[in-house]
Amino acid sequence: VTSAPGKVLITGAYLILEKPNTGIVLTTTARFYAIVKPLRNSIDSGSWAWLWTDVKLSSPQLSKEIHYKLSLKTLCLQNVSSSSGNDNPFVEQAVQFAVAAAKAAFADDNGKKDMLHKLILQGFDITILGSNDFYSYRKQIDARGLPLTSETLSLLPAFSSIAHNTKDKDNSHPSSTVTCAPELAKTGLGSSAAMTTAVVAGLLHYLGVVNVTTTACANYADKMMDTDLNLVHAVSQTAHCAAQGKIGSGFDVSAAVYGSQCYVRFSPDILSPAQVSRKSKSLLEAMNEILNRTWDSGRIEYALPPFMTLVQSNHGGREIQKNSQVIWKILAEANAAMETELLLLKKIAEEEPEKYKNVIENCSKFSAEKWTGYHKEDFSHHAIIEALLGTRQAILEVRNHLRQIGVAAGVPIEPETQTRMLDDTMSMEGVLLAGVPGAGG
Repeated sequence: VTSAPGKVLITGAYLILEKPNTGIVLTTTARFYAIVKPLRNSIDSGSWAWLWTDVKLSSPQLSKEIHYKLSLKTLCLQNVSSSSGNDNPFVEQAVQFAVAAAKAAFADDNGKKDMLHKLILQGFDITILGSNDFYSYRKQIDARGLPLTSETLSLLPAFSSIAHNTKDKDNSHPSSTVTCAPELAKTGLGSSAAMTTAVVAGLLHYLGVVNVTTTACANYADKMMDTDLNLVHAVSQTAHCAAQGKIGSGFDVSAAVYGSQCYVRFSPDILSPAQVSRKSKSLLEAMNEILNRTWDSGRIEYALPPFMTLVQSNHGGREIQKNSQVIWKILAEANAAMETELLLLKKIAEEEPEKYKNVIENCSKFSAEKWTGYHKEDFSHHAIIEALLGTRQAILEVRNHLRQIGVAAGVPIEPETQTRMLDDTMSMEGVLLAGVPGAGG
């Protein structure tokens, strides 16, 4: 079983698509899980002449089971399920490129090549499960007449079904239900990147290419662990790019592999082989090219300052075109200011932990407009309060410039309803900032 976390981009929205702009991306408690095991426990002697092997993909939350044939020559999957509309391009690309990466890794070792071939002939039985936080259960909750609160969500069973909703058929017969239209509303936490990464990591581990167990992560030398994670990262970025049909910034996959970080994107040319038609370049050739390239993305491990918690509500996502370079530059400066203030808070927390904790605990009891009065009572708190207020001012600037870009592009990045909700949230006790999670795909 392998898993990968979801993400939230808190600075660098849209800017992160271009180097050298940075963005802070935080991972969440929501995780996608992949369970990989053999489809057949044994193989007969004649199986070594097979041209295809089998892959079964199960998604209990969607009540789906998809069957594939995997070509041993091209490594391409063919969906052989009887029902239509069952494709999962992210898992399909994850399987294809993970197997290609395994073949590339063992190309010069005959013993490992034989072991790999046997595992492939046994087929793959893959199950994927996503935390409830990746999806909206609003319709299901409404249908049951329950309040739309976090407490209600916490009562849902883990990995709840997202295939259908139910509601009362007749008010006079509450026990009578009817199935509603399927709902697959996402919450924007990067489920496709987390799912792709979990499947890639699961397959590479199962095939003996990497060791990503918890024990291994704890005991490995840093260099060895980095090597394995770097391979998972390269294959996951490749698969995610191929599934999307475009080369995004990659921040979501990077977070799924390495965790929270300050991120600078890689050069898009690194993944160009994944965009080439399979008629001109095989999967194995494309994967080999990408694995032999130098990744020039930048990442610095990051975490929120102590005693701060990330909370997210549902929102809708949109894509936009760039507006003027002037607003783009100002937006980058506002993002940089916010990063600077957050890093300053972390630095103070490390150097003066007791003072920092005392100030944060006191500020959490009041709305931001009262924080200034608090530091006037004790000037030694000035630096912490100023950093908190500086962070708030920076997010207000970021929101303002994103709204301007949205207006220019004709896209409601922060509609009036969200503006009111965010403003109300920022006026609450103990809230440092609120904003619309950024896009960077």
